[in-house]
Amino acid sequence: MWPFTKRPKDPVLDPSYGDPHRKALIRALEKRKWKFARELLNMAADPDEMAFLMEAVGGVDGIQDWIGDWMDAEPESTLPVLVAGCHAVRWAWEARGGKRAKYTTAAQFKGFHERLRHAEALLQRVLAREPDNVTARAWLVTSSRGLGVGPAEARQRFEAVTRLHPGHLVAHEQRLQYLCAKWSGSHEEMFDFARGAATAAGPNSLLHELVAVAHIEKWDATEREEGNEYIVSDEVRAELLTAAEDSIFHPDYVPAGPGWAPRVATFAMAFELADEFDAAGHAFALLDGLVTEWPWQILGDPVEKFTASRDWVTTNRS
Repeated sequence: MWPFTKRPKDPVLDPSYGDPHRKALIRALEKRKWKFARELLNMAADPDEMAFLMEAVGGVDGIQDWIGDWMDAEPESTLPVLVAGCHAVRWAWEARGGKRAKYTTAAQFKGFHERLRHAEALLQRVLAREPDNVTARAWLVTSSRGLGVGPAEARQRFEAVTRLHPGHLVAHEQRLQYLCAKWSGSHEEMFDFARGAATAAGPNSLLHELVAVAHIEKWDATEREEGNEYIVSDEVRAELLTAAEDSIFHPDYVPAGPGWAPRVATFAMAFELADEFDAAGHAFALLDGLVTEWPWQILGDPVEKFTASRDWVTTNRS
């Protein structure tokens, strides 16, 4: 058991995940202070931190309206082109909307694909000058899903990232999404990838979160009654606990560093769905009221669903 040691905080949706570096970047971009944003991005210590910051870039509205000023001011720099390309991938998903394909209009798909092609052109501009730019290659893994590129090319894009940075968390997550049945793969391909990546990662790695994502994706893709029966099965619960023990419940794990919060939240949600209330309670305690869009957006409003899930877990813990 992992009892709460203090009263849980009121849930707050925080796009910075409480990280001051990411918060400063978001504010700089919102105010179009690209020189400050440039300095903050250049401070990234490694590809994982750059990915963490670039995910924040994607969430800032309106960058496409002014990023050309930065590119014009610094034509020799690839950084503003990278920012524009990564942002355009998220901008493309905004055009598509969050519903499944059968509920997406032809106009939405048209805008989605146009923006993705724009994003790919920008990212390829970066790679033409910096072939080893890990972030540009990682975001091409995401765009490959939206454009429906073939399996061989999609795999090559992912492997181009992992040759440079084997444990790139965002690239692994996006590769898993490509392999989901709702996109270009199947449940079998998704689980093979998730389990293989977790095994290769070893203990105390957030890559074990991929196993939890895979179970959530299968639950979400299944008729609700059947999905609920699936995710509370002994086999699923055991695999979720093992994955957590090798990551967020590992003795050496510290809830800090780039992008920790949505990965802990993924376990919190998976455990709540699986009726593993003690484990879910521990994950919620690590979050301490911090709400992230993923994974709660799968269920609806993130703050509402986080709160309902946490309260249900608190009520049902032994």
